Amino acid sequence: MAVIITILCAFVLTLILGRFLIPALHALKAGQSIREIGPKWHNSKQGTPTMGGLMFIAAALLCVVIGGWTAMVSGTYEHLMVLGFSLVFGAIGFIDDFVKVHLKRNLGLTALQKLILQLAAALAYLALLRWNGNLSYELYIPFANVSFAIPAVVYMLFAVFVIVGCVNAVNLTDGIDGLASGVTIPVMVFFTVTAYTWGSKTLALFPAALVGGLVGFLCYNFHPAKVFMGDTGSLFLGGAVCGMAFALDMPLILILVGLIYIIEALSDIIQVTYFKLTHGKRIFRMAPIHHHFEMGGWSEIKIFTVFTGVTILMCILAWLGVMNRF
Repeated sequence: MAVIITILCAFVLTLILGRFLIPALHALKAGQSIREIGPKWHNSKQGTPTMGGLMFIAAALLCVVIGGWTAMVSGTYEHLMVLGFSLVFGAIGFIDDFVKVHLKRNLGLTALQKLILQLAAALAYLALLRWNGNLSYELYIPFANVSFAIPAVVYMLFAVFVIVGCVNAVNLTDGIDGLASGVTIPVMVFFTVTAYTWGSKTLALFPAALVGGLVGFLCYNFHPAKVFMGDTGSLFLGGAVCGMAFALDMPLILILVGLIYIIEALSDIIQVTYFKLTHGKRIFRMAPIHHHFEMGGWSEIKIFTVFTGVTILMCILAWLGVMNRF
């Protein structure tokens, strides 16, 4: 019941916060700058308020802290660790958005600055999970229902790579109206159900809050979007996705639930690499891959529907792969 209440409260709070935040962002002239190399028809989105992710971040924060207060008083902090980790990435995104909007630098923070901040956040989170007993140096294999130990150093290198890669893959997915929200909702439903059925009912509050918050955000972000989540929202979501995977000690599940994120990231890497190697040739019409489909005539709504649908199917498959773990 607490999970359902959390979803509903986050949904309502996000809707209410949106009514105040969007006009405030307009007043602050916090409009999105559209990159010249993007699809030409995206130019009409120039000036749409960004940093809208603040509304579902604030809703999730309130719901998780209030809903998990009793557990926190009794000494359970697992929900706060994932929330805190996500907030750190949200803060990195906020700085990036601030640089873009206030200093008028369209690319925001440099790649090196982002990487250093993300690596530091990942290492701190992994150390905290290990200290709290939530992280083993074992890899759980879905479907096979077995785990195997690997050396601590190898595991940490793997984990940092996965976290930084996952966060940036979610960020790349936020390229058309509603896409990052639509794809992440079923992922958060999966983590909510998994955490709850595995007995981590307090931990389940965090993804539950994001389910409600993202559904509420879609009311403003679905095509045609009235507001964008910005890097503030997308990096927060990236932190939430990989944060939950490691909190539940099953990072390999990201291959299934995060398939769309992976495809988005790989399409970008392949495009850039091939472009450099062939001195200007391209594999995709445009990368990341959602732009490839846009250039092929797919509407933003069709891309949203297909990508979200694929994620729902992959999350169902992922649940079948882990349901017998405990």
